[in-house]
Formats: sequence, structure tokens, C-alpha cells
Amino acid sequence: MTEHQLDTLLSEQRRFPPPEGFARRAKATTALLQDAARGHQEFWAEEARALDWMRPWDRVLEWTPPHAQWFVGGKLNASVNCLDRHLAGPLRNKAALIWEGEPGDRRVLTYWDLAREVRRAANALKQLGVRKGDRVAIYLPMVPEAVIAMLACARIGAVHSVIFGGFSAESVRDRVNDAQAKIIITADGGYRRGQVLPLKRLADEAMAHTPSVEHCIVVRRRPGGEGDESFAGMTEGRDHWWHRLLDAASAVCEPEEMDAEDLLFILYTSGTTGKPKGIVHTTGGYLTQVATTTKYVFDLGPEDVFWCTADIGWVTGHSYVVYGPLANGATVLIYEGAPDWPERDRFWSLVERYGVTVLYTAPTAIRAFMKWGTAHPARHDLSTLRLLGSVGEPINPEAWIWYHRHIGGERCPIVDTWWQTETGGIMITPLPGITTTKPGSATHVFPGIVAELVDNTGRVLQAGGGFLTLAQPWPGMLRTIYGDDQRYQDTYWSRFPGRYFAGDGAKLDEEGYWWILGRVDDVLNVAGHRIGTMEVESALVEHPAVAEAAVVGRAHDLKGQAMAAFVTLKDGYDASPSLKDDLKAHVSHKIGAIARPDDIFFSADLPKTRSGKIMRRLLKDIAEGRALGDTTTLADPGVVNRLKDLYEAQEA
Repeated sequence: MTEHQLDTLLSEQRRFPPPEGFARRAKATTALLQDAARGHQEFWAEEARALDWMRPWDRVLEWTPPHAQWFVGGKLNASVNCLDRHLAGPLRNKAALIWEGEPGDRRVLTYWDLAREVRRAANALKQLGVRKGDRVAIYLPMVPEAVIAMLACARIGAVHSVIFGGFSAESVRDRVNDAQAKIIITADGGYRRGQVLPLKRLADEAMAHTPSVEHCIVVRRRPGGEGDESFAGMTEGRDHWWHRLLDAASAVCEPEEMDAEDLLFILYTSGTTGKPKGIVHTTGGYLTQVATTTKYVFDLGPEDVFWCTADIGWVTGHSYVVYGPLANGATVLIYEGAPDWPERDRFWSLVERYGVTVLYTAPTAIRAFMKWGTAHPARHDLSTLRLLGSVGEPINPEAWIWYHRHIGGERCPIVDTWWQTETGGIMITPLPGITTTKPGSATHVFPGIVAELVDNTGRVLQAGGGFLTLAQPWPGMLRTIYGDDQRYQDTYWSRFPGRYFAGDGAKLDEEGYWWILGRVDDVLNVAGHRIGTMEVESALVEHPAVAEAAVVGRAHDLKGQAMAAFVTLKDGYDASPSLKDDLKAHVSHKIGAIARPDDIFFSADLPKTRSGKIMRRLLKDIAEGRALGDTTTLADPGVVNRLKDLYEAQEA
């Protein structure tokens, strides 16, 4: 171990080979790996040919670091690939979307239904003056209209910018202004934990300061009839009801011919400076990567019901609710509300009701299910499930095992996937028919992806801990940050010149398996050892009393940094001094005394972003007594203040 590397402490010995029956029928075989080994450009070109192109490309790749163009000269349309090409065969009357709202209302749209709605919505946008290249902001709950709006934009060449329905008016304003959006599509409301979120009112607040917006389209989500104008606050001339526009629109809309490098969407992600980054994704390469990864990682077939639980406002919703599954002709389940409303078994009732076969969710959700106990999934028939997935952050080995045992019935492979908003699609993942998995490991790079582990100097490492970099361009990669290419170069390409690096630490074990350690910003320097917080958190979660843990560092006169762990307990366990001592001893036993937390604080919850990720930055602010910073993206800002009070009381 050198000063240029990360200490890696956890050792996971459990192995799970693919079930024999699954392996025999899986779409991903060793032949896929052999194809990729012949060259990553050739591999991606072959996969791109599975899409429908209006004009074939002239060159697969033009690479002038850090800028790539894929399938140069090729023409296609994303909505055609998600809809039109399925209409001539047996998929025409197959369910494309199965939707359930939080109150229990339901809709099913076949591929024919969805195509018709997309064409009408596309014509409605054109009637309002939207043209190729114009930006359209979509600020909707998880309803079918969100998918329709995205595909309608793609059909006419407009660039969509989806804004998570839980964001504030200020967040909407900033994103709309940065993109200079011409249209906002929103709803009169959306349901969350039995409450109605007043999306239109928030959009109105934003539009008071968005001079580029010419029109607002409002989806009628709340029941109560045609003219609930008072709640929606419709402004004559600017605001239009979605259903009225579509009723008047033709269902015939020829698709726009899009260059492979034409913008498909802008998606905003948080930045270290506080200003959101508008991540730019283009059409041909992005669609190729998400269609390919969906097919092989999730082993999707026509008989599957695929449920990715991500919101449409995150990249996971773009890639694995909309574009990837629909390009493969899948049946997609979407659900509007919270996983514990009105009861903590809502997810499992949905799996049972709709016969879900593939489930893709986040470790945050899995740890919440662990906390609530096994009785909730046990009361439902989950036998239709055949594959499970994890996304969003590293999954603790014990959460993996719980997921495998209590949701997958010990028969379902688990694909633990690493990727980012910036990468567009999955980059490191098991292939469920051929990969022997290890709980907590994302295993291997996807075929056609070139990832390398480097030390602090950029030297390539064959094993141990270091920094996860991408050494070759890939089709779904971001092309720039909207309106700020210098920030794109500085953020992703300056740390290790010629390599993409977005801030994640990782380790490679002796068998070549990747273990994602989380943001290197979260690495602690304890008495000269550089320790990733994920490993300590994993050890804590392995204790039978712990549902979730977050570890941060605070200044220490002797060690440089001391570890403070914030812990939530499973139902049935109570906080006590003896449990605190037991947890410290447990970490020492699992990964060594060097990682023993100095402090452990029990809390009913942890502060999370609206996408469900623990905000360790705020916990560090609490631990070191600094200002809390920006809490506008927290699911429950009050949690932070309660934790701060608790921490200060225990320090007194």
C-alpha cells in the first residue's frame, strides 16, 4: 500500500453463480464477451445495427479528447425506435406501460396506444411553436404523460429537460433559465404519501422569473372534473390543458430525422459549486447504449414485466424506464407514489398484482425494507420475479443478501450496477447468465467499456484501491455541460488527463472484481490510512440491529480525522450505550481496529437528497459544527436539525 492508493479493508468471500436454468436461456453469453474483445468500436457498431436508422453512419467514432462523436453521419429518431418499429408485428397490442397512481387509479397503454398519444402530443407542441432544437421543460409526477411528453419531444427533435417533481420553484426556475426552455409541461398536482403536491403553483412561481417560457401545458392529474381552474391557477393565453390540446391534435406526425449527434435531452445534476450542471446527451450513441445494456443486463424478453422504481426526473428513469426498455419492446410498470403508502408492503403488492419479473431499485430502498422487517414482503406472492437489480450507490453486502433471500427467494440473480448521469447507461455490472456474483461488488465492466483503476499519480493498478477512470470513449457518454464546455473539461477530464474521472473510488480484488467505494470526497484520512466510508458503513449494516449507516470524518488533533457514524436501527431494536459499544467492536472485528468509529449517534432517519442518497456532506457539517448549507434538495430538511441537536447534546 502506498500513499497514492486507498486502503481497502473489507473481504467478502460469498459467491453466487448464475442459476443453471437462467444461464441456459440468458441473452448474454460468453460469445458477447468475445465480440467485445475484438474491439470496442466494432462491438458498439454491431449493437447499433439493432436499431432502426434512417441513414447509416459513415464512421463509428471520431475522438478528439475530451470530445467524442459516435455514428458520425447516421440519422435516426428515438421515438421511432421506441414505438413505430414495434407496431407492424405482435408488439402492436402488447402493453407498453402499466401505470398505477398512489391513490390506486390504473391505466394500461399498448404500444399502439402509446404511439398514438405521442404523435398527438408532438403535434400539440408544434401547434405551440416548438421546433427542432427548442428546449421543453417537463415537470410532472410519475404519470404516463411524462413518458409521452419525453417521446413527443424526441419525435419532433425538441430537447427535453425533465425536472424532478419534488423540486422547489427555485430549482425549476434555475433549470428552465439555464436551458432557455420555451415550454413547461406540468400537472395540476401529484400524489405523495396521501398529499397533493401543487406542481402548477410551483411552476407559476418559477415562471414569474423565466422569460424564455412562452406556454405552459397542464396535465389534469387531480380528480374533480374538467374545470378545476382554481387549483391549477390557469393563466389565459399562456396556460393550456393537456387533454384539450391532444383532443384537437392529429394522430399523424412524421418523425424528425435526427443526426446521431443531435441533442436528445439535457438533465441537470448537482455540482460542487452549487450551480446545477446541464448534462448533454445526444441521440444515436445514447440510444445504442441504453438499448444494449437493457437487453443484456436485465435479460429482457417479450414475456417480462419490467419495473425500474426510479422517478422520471433522474437519469435512471430516462434510461431504464423510458428509452432502454421501450426500445426493446418491453412492458414497463410505473408507479407514482411512495413505497410505504398507505402501507409498507406497497411495492410487494405491486409486484404481485402485475406479475413483475424484473425489479430494479436502489440500495436506499432495500435498506428501508430491511428496517421494516420481513413480514411485509412475506405476505405477498413474489414468485414471478426472476431477476433483481440495484442502482444509485454501492450496495452493502448484507443488504444484498437480504434482497437475495427475502425478495428474490434465493433464486434470482442480482445485477448490482455502477453508472452515472454522465455515463448515460450502465458501465460496470454482472451479466446475469454468466457472472458469478459477490455481494456488494458490481463485478465487471460491461462489454465495450474500458475502465481502469489508477493511483493518485494516474498509474494503472491491477489490484487494490484507487480511482475509477474510463480510458476510452463510450456511446452514451455526456457530450458536454450545456452552455459551459470549459466546466465539462475541468470537471471530468482535468484530474487525470486523457481519462474520464467523476470522483468515485474503487478497488479491484485478486479476481478482477470491481468494488465501488463511493465518492473520493468521502474518503477519510485516519492516522495516515485512507479509508473509504462505504466499507465502514457496510460493516455497520452487517450488524443485525442496523438498517442504515452513514460515516463521516471530523477533525482530530492526533489522527487527522476521526470517524463519526450516524446509525438508524431496524424495528424492534432500541438505542443504548451497550449497543453503541457493540457496534464499535463489531466494526473492529470485521475490518480492523483502524476503522473503529470514534462516535456513534443513533437517529430515526438520515438526511437524504430527493433521489434517496444520504447527504454525507451535511452530516460532516453537523459533525464539525459548520453551517448546514443548502438543504433545498433534502427529502426532509427537519432531519438535519434534529441530528445537529442530537450530536451537540451528546458532545456536551
